Amino acid sequence: MSLLFIGIDPHTGDKQSPTVWVDQEKQELVFQGWQPGPELKAECAAFEVPGHAVGIPEGEAVIRIPARMIDMVREACNALERPDVR
Repeated sequence: MSLLFIGIDPHTGDKQSPTVWVDQEKQELVFQGWQPGPELKAECAAFEVPGHAVGIPEGEAVIRIPARMIDMVREACNALERPDVR
């Protein structure tokens, strides 16, 4: 895997580190974030979208990252669109 580090939450402490990367080989965004509380996880698991099963499939997860990281997410999206990253 070839991860391109984009950024880490600027308000991170010693034990928290929401982070954004780009997987250059798979052309995917990679996020590290906080696990949701049980209420949010249950709400996400119960959410219905036409054509999709209800629930969080095995191998998938719900994470939270702070809104202050929006610019990092945009930068990661832009990086995936740049030919030099591919």
